[in-house]
Amino acid sequence: MTDQESNINSINNKDGKKTLSYYIFYPLLIVFLMWLVFWIEDTFHLNFNRYGVYPGKWWGLRGIIFSPFIHSGFNHILNNSLPLFILTSFLFYHYRRIAWRILFWGMILTGFLTWLIGRPSYHIGMSGINYMLISFLFFSGVFIGYYRLIAVSLIVVFLYGSLIWFMFPLVKNMSWEGHLSGFITGLVLAIIFSKNLKKRYQIKKMVKMYPEDEDFLKHFDEKGNFIEKPEQNT
Repeated sequence: MTDQESNINSINNKDGKKTLSYYIFYPLLIVFLMWLVFWIEDTFHLNFNRYGVYPGKWWGLRGIIFSPFIHSGFNHILNNSLPLFILTSFLFYHYRRIAWRILFWGMILTGFLTWLIGRPSYHIGMSGINYMLISFLFFSGVFIGYYRLIAVSLIVVFLYGSLIWFMFPLVKNMSWEGHLSGFITGLVLAIIFSKNLKKRYQIKKMVKMYPEDEDFLKHFDEKGNFIEKPEQNT
């Protein structure tokens, strides 16, 4: 076994060790925190709705951070839990290097856009983040064009494609503005991140197809940029 093969196997083994934590633990942790807030609210007869996003009011901006973890009732949180777990599992498994950045910026941008376009009411719940994840996973797979990510896109459409109707004011007392904000945010994040991701997956594909072609691969740096003279790739 060559040194290059050893390095590749070492990286794959490390990735394998991370699979359980990224694929299961963190999605479960996020869902657990959501249910913990709901349990505290229900057990101690509290009402955290006032910490949701309230458009047009400066104090309503605090909901950008708090609102995803606040829900109006059992059915509300239950309907958000399974999609959140599935979507975050996809995110951490296929986009593990940027997963936390997607969640952080997705929460910030979704909440802020809801604050800009929403009705004067408290907007709460994780559904905006779910729509952000649906949008990001779908468009990223399409933009990158890597077959595994395209498969994820198709799965997301199959599971949650019908939810597109809830981005419009068709259901009373439902924050369609939060859903629409999440969908737009996911699209924006997919556009921003897909360019570098596409380069990385193209190089990854070449390594798998032609691992023996070391001279050719030396023409690419870690970001996937082509370098005419390999000796400059240091």
